[in-house]
Amino acid sequence: MLDRLDHLVLTVRDLDATCAFYQRVLGMEVVTFGEGRKALVFGRQKINLHQAGHEFEPKADRPTPGSADLCFVAAVPLSQIITHLSISEVAILEGPVQRTGALGTMFSVYFRDPDLNLIEIASYLSDHN
Repeated sequence: MLDRLDHLVLTVRDLDATCAFYQRVLGMEVVTFGEGRKALVFGRQKINLHQAGHEFEPKADRPTPGSADLCFVAAVPLSQIITHLSISEVAILEGPVQRTGALGTMFSVYFRDPDLNLIEIASYLSDHN
């Protein structure tokens, strides 16, 4: 019945800090749409951003900054991600560690965004370097 995830929504404390982090650390494109709303675009997906306390309707029942746990699949070797995180002064909490993703075995690193959401960057075993 379903093909893919189109977008998800993150509730954040500071739109500017979130946009800057995801653009600088993960290379996402910041776009403005609608009546000044912000989103982060990558590949064929996007993350819509809601400012905490000023969410758009309809919204989650309990939108809370820092409650997300997201996994992104890397387009480059995980070693490049680790180097980039180091250069960007982003502390890796764990990894690389072996995990099981939607398509099989992968290696992942974990860190936090400005709202303390858990961010996982993964590379599938067949792509692992």
